[in-house]
Amino acid sequence: MLKIAIVVLSEIETHEGLGRVVNALQTAREFKEAGDEVQIIFDGGGTTAAVALADPNDQRHQVYAQVADKVAGLCRYCAKAFGVFEKAEALDLPFLSEYHQHPSLRSRVADGYQIITF
Repeated sequence: MLKIAIVVLSEIETHEGLGRVVNALQTAREFKEAGDEVQIIFDGGGTTAAVALADPNDQRHQVYAQVADKVAGLCRYCAKAFGVFEKAEALDLPFLSEYHQHPSLRSRVADGYQIITF
């Protein structure tokens, strides 16, 4: 079994950015379906993508819903910096703040995770 942490840094306001986020979620789905251990981390601008896609009223929600159980969380610092903290809280999204209010990638590498960024 593989251990993968997928880090989403992209926003979804552009066609290119949306493509990156959808590819990240599809990659997570592939690992999930294979029975691998996978975590999705939304960091930087990716926090805005998480909030948009986690909203059940968003037309693109289905792609997120397929892997929502694999979302480890959003960077607490970045959610505040990008102005989506309150909306993320309202959607009951988890926050990560292990290293100076940011997700710790080092701890995941130390736990045997491979990191993939989008």
